[in-house]
Amino acid sequence: GHWCYQSQKYELPNCEEPRRWYLINATCKESKQSPINIVTKYVIYDDSLKPLNFEGYDVKGSSKWSIENNGHTVKLTFSTTPTIGGGGLKGKYKAVELHFHWGVKDINYYLPGSEHSIDGEKTAMEIHIVHIKEELSDITEAKKNENGIAVLAFFVEVGDENKNYATLINELDNVKYKGNVGQMDPLPLFSLLPNEEDLAKYYRYTGSLTTPDCHEGVIWTVFEKPVALSLAQVSQFSLLHFGGNNSTYMVENFRPVQPLNDRSIYWSGASLPQPSAQVLVLLSVLTYILSSL
Repeated sequence: GHWCYQSQKYELPNCEEPRRWYLINATCKESKQSPINIVTKYVIYDDSLKPLNFEGYDVKGSSKWSIENNGHTVKLTFSTTPTIGGGGLKGKYKAVELHFHWGVKDINYYLPGSEHSIDGEKTAMEIHIVHIKEELSDITEAKKNENGIAVLAFFVEVGDENKNYATLINELDNVKYKGNVGQMDPLPLFSLLPNEEDLAKYYRYTGSLTTPDCHEGVIWTVFEKPVALSLAQVSQFSLLHFGGNNSTYMVENFRPVQPLNDRSIYWSGASLPQPSAQVLVLLSVLTYILSSL
């Protein structure tokens, strides 16, 4: 059996859509699956969820990234190994790849395609940066290791044009069909994300990969602050194809939300350090002086 998204069923009637993925991998119907709907009134504040330490996220490597249409998404493989640590993670994790999930353009607006939702609301797209424990060699090794995989998830909403994405989006033309692989100039990963000061607020839970084999034990960090792309930029992703020439457009490549079951969702609630008492006193003195002038 071959797995597919619901949007591929018309063209591939024999493929297994998300509700039947468990026929290919039994794990896909276990109790800690992803994505989920995050209900904010039930999240648990956890003061150990400090801002993550990002290392190498600001570095633009010298060798090119690989960009690939793998028949399910567009995937970027890095030439450097940025890492994350802190933020309640045990040890360091290195970034191995980045991929996207998206919806489809309707006549006047964009139908959402993020995998996670917050209080039932989805956004246009979702970015996943997949990390594995620093000492492990690849994702296969990471699956054998408890908490071997950590994924950072970022919502994408339709807004202003994002010039930082121009290089990547221009490259989509070269990977229109399944199996197409291209090379692109590397970017500092931070340039694709919200501002660093906006990365202090996030949700944390334990789930799974969102494609078969649906491996469980994945540490998810879902950031509150979305990335903004213009409607034209977001729409470029929907011009890719799931297969070869004349195949279905790659749209709505997301897994529906899965039951939370008995899992807890934790929230960092973190904000920037508050100004010190001396600074506050100084500010009030200045305000008083200015107001009495």
